[in-house]
Amino acid sequence: MRKPRNIFVAATGQNVGKTTTCLGLYDKLVKSGMRMGFIKPVGQRYLNVKDVKVDEDSYLIHEIYKPDCALKPMSPIAVPAGFTQRYIDGAGHGELLDKITDAYAIVEEGCDFVLIEGTGHAGVGSVFDTSNAVVASALNSKVVLVTDGGIGRAIDNLILNKSLFDSLGVELVGVIVNKVYKEKYEKIYRYVDVGLSRLGIKLLGVIPYQKRLRNPNMEQICDVLDGEFITGKQHKMNSISNIVVGAMSVPNILKDIKKQTLVITPGDREDIILAALSWNLSETSSVNLISGLVVTSNVKPGKVVTRVMKNSNVPIIFTRHTTFLTASLVHDLKVKIKVTDSEKIALSQQLFDQYVDCDYILEHC
Repeated sequence: MRKPRNIFVAATGQNVGKTTTCLGLYDKLVKSGMRMGFIKPVGQRYLNVKDVKVDEDSYLIHEIYKPDCALKPMSPIAVPAGFTQRYIDGAGHGELLDKITDAYAIVEEGCDFVLIEGTGHAGVGSVFDTSNAVVASALNSKVVLVTDGGIGRAIDNLILNKSLFDSLGVELVGVIVNKVYKEKYEKIYRYVDVGLSRLGIKLLGVIPYQKRLRNPNMEQICDVLDGEFITGKQHKMNSISNIVVGAMSVPNILKDIKKQTLVITPGDREDIILAALSWNLSETSSVNLISGLVVTSNVKPGKVVTRVMKNSNVPIIFTRHTTFLTASLVHDLKVKIKVTDSEKIALSQQLFDQYVDCDYILEHC
C-alpha cells in the first residue's frame, strides 16, 4: 500500500503558534477530502484521560475531528515531572524512538496524510534522544517551521533551528511567521520575504497577531488558581482581555474597568466587589464589561454581599491564594486552546486559510 504523505510542524520556541497552525492545516486538509491522521510524538503538557496521560493538542484534535484512531497512539510519550532524570538513570536509549515509530504506524493506517506536531524548538527532547529533528528524520517527514513576529531575531532563530534539521537530512518546506502586529505587518512581510529568499527559504505566510487567541477564560482562571466558582459557572467561557487588581480606591478601580475585565480582590474588600458588580449593571451596552471576579486570600464576603454576588449572574471564583500570588498566576498563565474554545478554534482555522499557502505545502510533501 502507498504510504500516506506527512508534514512535521515545528517551531523556534514555545507558544509561537504550532497549535493554531496545526488546527488550520488539519482543518484545511479534512475539508479537501483527505483522510487525516495526527500525532504529537512528545507532549510536555498533558491531560489524564481515563487514567492515561495524553498530550493536550492530541486530545484537542481527537475531540474536534474524531479521527479513526485511538487517542493513545496520537500521544505516545507524555513527559511528567522527573521523566528526564528517570530516563538518564535508566539509559533506555532507543526505546522512546521505537515507541514513537510504532505509534506512528498505527496512526497512519488508512490515512492519506499525517500531521505531526513537534514540541518547543528543534532541539527539545534531545536529552532523552527524541529531539524534534530526530523524530522528523525517523518518520521520514519534511518540516514546516513556525516563528513569532520580527525580522532579524525571527530569521536568526529560524536558521538556528533549521541547522539541526539540516544535520539530520530533514528538508524544510517553508516558514510561517506568526503574531505580527497589524501596524508592522507590511514591513515585516516585505523584509522577511526578501531575507528568507536570499537564504533559499520559502515564506509560506505571515499571520497577524490576534489578542483573542491569547485571552484566557474564567474556566482557565479557575483551574490555574485551584479555585471554585461561588456563582456564575454557566458563564465560565467568558473571555478576559483586561485585568484589574483591587488594591486601590473604588473610584480609581472603576476608571480601569474596560470591556471583558477580570477583577481580582480580597474577600474583605466588599466595597470593591459591590462597586464592580454595580458598574456592570449600570452599563447599557449588551456586552458586559466585567467578565468575572476572583475573590482571594481565603476570605469570603459576608452574607449580604454573597447574596448580591449570587444574584449578579457574573462568574465569581473563590481562591485561597493571596491577592499577589493570584495576580502573578493569572499574569503568567500560558493560554492553550481547549476543546470548548469554539471561537478560538474557528479563528485559528480562518487565519490559516487566509494567510498561509497550503497548496505549496501539499505540493512539496
